[in-house]
Amino acid sequence: MAVQGYPLVWVESPLQFVAAAELAAERGIRLRVVFRLGPQMPQTAAELLARGADFASCVPYVGIPWAELRRADEWIVGDGLSGQFLLAAAVLRPAAVTLLDDGTMSLRLAAGLAGLAEFERPEQPATGLRRLLASLAKDHLLRLAGTGRLAFFSFFAPERPEFAAVSALGVRLRANVFAWTRRTARPPRLATSRVVLGTSRVADGLLDRDEHRAEVARFAAQGATVYLPHRRERAADVAAIRELPGLTVVEPGLPVELFLAGLDGLEIVSSGSSADSTLARVLAPAGRGSAS
Repeated sequence: MAVQGYPLVWVESPLQFVAAAELAAERGIRLRVVFRLGPQMPQTAAELLARGADFASCVPYVGIPWAELRRADEWIVGDGLSGQFLLAAAVLRPAAVTLLDDGTMSLRLAAGLAGLAEFERPEQPATGLRRLLASLAKDHLLRLAGTGRLAFFSFFAPERPEFAAVSALGVRLRANVFAWTRRTARPPRLATSRVVLGTSRVADGLLDRDEHRAEVARFAAQGATVYLPHRRERAADVAAIRELPGLTVVEPGLPVELFLAGLDGLEIVSSGSSADSTLARVLAPAGRGSAS
């Protein structure tokens, strides 16, 4: 079956991948997907397809999928601030763009488009060529917004200042309520309802690893606990946490939104991540615990 006529999705993280499946269901259309190879990405692709995600094609990719982007009428993009996207958008100037959720980086992207922040990733200040590409890509996206051809598909509330600001510029906002994820849930059997989410903040240098381990230990000391490592946690750090008494490490190889969907009555804590917001939508209201 030819798939060239379907909108193209370009995703670089498991959460973006889940958002693509949600968008296909929300819009009632088939999508062709290219995904960046990385931790959890092949497993997430297989799981989404097993659950019936409406993907006309789904293939891994390294680098910029120039040929696929060139013939696509609409780009559905997971990382609107990546250097690869900025280059592709500046060169090819897509006819329409939908921006998928990329966790809290979506807020930064919206703020950058609205002029509330620099149009760049905070950990990668734009200089030289990257600054030029960012300026060209931003200008093109704002032109698309002015003609109703730029959209955000996000779980964040449209009332947030960042999204209210881009809405005023003509950006269309579509709500991601994770209805497809809940409908296709395949809940696992966990040894306990008490769950600690792993974090990328240690790997990013934003949280001391000993401090994080101590926080996990304090929670585990209060009762049996399951720990779900973040895909970017170092194996040595996970091994150290695995040694804590009263704690079981479970490595599902999937984003927590897919893995935990369908479970009720969970008590979940984390060290702060976008999963705090996504799980609030994925899980039943009674099943969302507090975040540390």
